[in-house]
Amino acid sequence: MTDLSTDLSRRSFVTLSGAATTGAFAVAIGAAPAVASPSQREGKEPDATSAPRAREFRAMWIASTTNIDYPSRMGLSAEESKAEFVSWLDLAKELNLNAVISQIRPTADAFWPSPYEPWSHFLTGEQGKDPGFDPLAFQIEEAHKRNLEFHAWYNPFRVSMTESVDHLVPDHPALVNEGWAWAYGTKTYFDPGIPEVREHSLRAIMHSVENYDIDAVHFDDYFYPYKVEGEDYPDQATYERYSDGTLPLDDWRRENITLFIREMRDRIRACKPWVKFGISPFGIWRNETSDPAGSATSGSESYEIICADSRAWVKDGLVDYINPQIYWQIGLEVADYAALVPWWSDVVEGTDVALYIGQAMYKQAEGTIKDPGEMARHLDFNRAYPRVEGDVYFSAKSVRDERDGAMGKVYERHYAHPAIVPVIAHMGGETPRMPKGLSARCSRGITNVEFNRHPHSVATSFAVYRVSGAGFDPAELEDGRNLLACVRADELSVRQSVQVEGIDRGEWIVVTALDRLWNESEPSKAKRVR
Repeated sequence: MTDLSTDLSRRSFVTLSGAATTGAFAVAIGAAPAVASPSQREGKEPDATSAPRAREFRAMWIASTTNIDYPSRMGLSAEESKAEFVSWLDLAKELNLNAVISQIRPTADAFWPSPYEPWSHFLTGEQGKDPGFDPLAFQIEEAHKRNLEFHAWYNPFRVSMTESVDHLVPDHPALVNEGWAWAYGTKTYFDPGIPEVREHSLRAIMHSVENYDIDAVHFDDYFYPYKVEGEDYPDQATYERYSDGTLPLDDWRRENITLFIREMRDRIRACKPWVKFGISPFGIWRNETSDPAGSATSGSESYEIICADSRAWVKDGLVDYINPQIYWQIGLEVADYAALVPWWSDVVEGTDVALYIGQAMYKQAEGTIKDPGEMARHLDFNRAYPRVEGDVYFSAKSVRDERDGAMGKVYERHYAHPAIVPVIAHMGGETPRMPKGLSARCSRGITNVEFNRHPHSVATSFAVYRVSGAGFDPAELEDGRNLLACVRADELSVRQSVQVEGIDRGEWIVVTALDRLWNESEPSKAKRVR
């Protein structure tokens, strides 16, 4: 990402008909007729009244590039930096989110002590300078305390936010390996066509996977850089050296990215098969005018502008989840949200890949989307598509700024109750033993729930549900309104204690146990609150 304004332009790409796209990555968009939403075509409105799901992925991106979210500025003390990150986690919990996607390798640098790359200058203002603590270790520990999944977010190939590399440390891989990097647009990038470059990025990323308890590896939409009009990538020599000539240049570039993603998946699975791998691509793969398999859109195509064959990654099972950035309104002519969600739902159909939707909360915060109810309606719309299992918001700052506006409406309509991260079936895991010895006592509106964790249980968290009685229907656990809390297990104690609100004496509860991949035990015996 560049500075915030340029980055938001990059993420906009498709704009309202007749509006200008600003920033270094401006791409012309052709006019297109309005696309009717599936509900409109079927003569019905999406169902927004059914019970909320107890299982739903809810996350926000915490961006470190140019200090968008964290740290808010370079040079914070260790204690200031820690306090600031904790405030983002507390915001996530306040809004009943269950995951954060935190950027820890923004520009071929690191938020942990890496043997492959220097400390990030976004921490201290000086690349290579120790910030006085291990940010990645701290972030993971604090996220897990709050029972938030921690998705570590990496930029695979970006080296610098400028064309100049003068600020890089002398032993930076881009400097000591001649020919590895080139300037393009206003920035500097590793050349993805060089096998040694791909290997370096893989090793740098895998070091954090191997040594830290992350829950997922996450990429966004930076592969080859977004194309600048009239300027081609300076990789002709790389193509001549490493290509056998069977693929045209653009196809070869796409293959380089796919090779990298396949190898990333394979190494994660070989090292820690419980760690998820997800990508958040630009929302349009191809338009149907370019490819019959494309979407009913007429905007910029990631297949062309960043050499990203995101549809193939899903069809070939190279990712565990896909999180397309569908950053546009319902009814927008060139890129209708109501056309893209069903298209992506169709893409994941018949695969093991989970689908989460990337939401442009920043457009609400900056006023590009003026209707504060737009985001909430997106989630209404998603309910008609069971393969959509959650949403991610860009970015934390906009989520905070819209807490009483657009995000507030999302909370009121969809997030008033907590939710458990959905299971990705092919990830495996182990169903924990059910909790036993349940008791519940209410005092001054707070119910203290206690139960025993099995001494050999794999449980990492526990969920507390309201039920109708001792003979409750297990289907009640699928209604999100019945989920009272989902909390991290105390690994040092057999006896667990959880305090919950919103339940009175005489009501019934059950407790379940969940492993780190969110496989859920049978419910405990129901207990009446005393």
